[in-house]
Amino acid sequence: MTQLWINIHLATMVDGYGEIRDAAIAVKDGKIVWLGKHTDLPDAYQTAQTYDGQGCWLTPGLIDCHTHIVYAGNRSDEFEARLNGVAYEDIARQGGGILSTVRATRQATAEQLMQASLPRVRTLLKEGVTTLEIKSGYGLDLETEAKMLRVARQFAVDLAVRVQTTFLGAHALPPEYAGRADDYLDVVCEQMLPALVADGLVDAVDAFCEKIGFSATQTEKVFQAAQRHGLPVKLHAEQLSDQGGAALTARYQGLSADHLEYLSQTGIDAMAQHGTVAVLLPGAFYFLRETTLPPLVALREAQVPMAISTDCNPGTSPMTSLLLAMNMACTLFRMTPLEALAGVTKHAARALGLHRQIGTLEIGKAADFALWAIDRPGDLAYAIGGNPCTGIVFAGAPRLG
Repeated sequence: MTQLWINIHLATMVDGYGEIRDAAIAVKDGKIVWLGKHTDLPDAYQTAQTYDGQGCWLTPGLIDCHTHIVYAGNRSDEFEARLNGVAYEDIARQGGGILSTVRATRQATAEQLMQASLPRVRTLLKEGVTTLEIKSGYGLDLETEAKMLRVARQFAVDLAVRVQTTFLGAHALPPEYAGRADDYLDVVCEQMLPALVADGLVDAVDAFCEKIGFSATQTEKVFQAAQRHGLPVKLHAEQLSDQGGAALTARYQGLSADHLEYLSQTGIDAMAQHGTVAVLLPGAFYFLRETTLPPLVALREAQVPMAISTDCNPGTSPMTSLLLAMNMACTLFRMTPLEALAGVTKHAARALGLHRQIGTLEIGKAADFALWAIDRPGDLAYAIGGNPCTGIVFAGAPRLG
């Protein structure tokens, strides 16, 4: 049966906000089949199952394109240590940081991991998120990485959310490989990745290219392994220093380079040339009290698409509000509300390689919507702590509200 939403205003995000006031949108088999002014509704849709949007704005479902949301444990002690003057790099070198979460995640069962992560995912869904990227990287061994990715896949079965999984085996050096980074990367590339691909658990491959992570040369080895398996790549790049990771990612036709506080013009030019999306993560910038801003003006001038995400993780961005991330992107990075909304819809879709399926309201795309009790689309980046989402529609099925 065809479904029809009426008494709505559309922000299609096709060109700017792509506003259509007093609109209607028709859906069949989970796809958009018509949208436009209600007065122009074809007769064929007059008998469709109808939903009254009660004057709400309808946008594409929001997309959180960079998260580490599946994990166990808590790192509030490190938060307190940083506020007492201990540097993030020093915490990591002393066995804290990522490795602290690795220990907790290895010890957790799949069910414990699911129950720990479920509230975080549900909080995002209540804010209009319909697509979620989830990384591994807190296992650093095959068994735990697979456990994390299976839990991530299960969310797509149990909840109204589209999940993209990313293998982040090159996130940190596990303690059992201390001083043997290249040996560990051999395991990542030659054992872990093939096994996870064989089990159908990987949509993309990521790495942490940084002084406390892996060098550009080591990262390229991971990219080459991904390429052999036909998988797209993305990268934690230029967060704490300029390691040339963004340019490397662009050379490998990477989907995105993420963080980018220390991004150079060379990296920007490479990203622009190859269509690599810049994923900005204001939660981590805020939480780490970073002072070097991503080069927003240069990215804008080079017409590099800019996405925004929560970077939900226990150590540097324990954030479960994509709306707050939008507000932070505006207030901290000086993005506009339009850029912020595009950053969690059409550009976030491109950062996941899903821009032909989701991210804008267009005929033929998936019927993933969010409905908002707002006066105008710019309101979504405005209120701090507010949640005007009145419901979501996932693949044509109303799920909330």
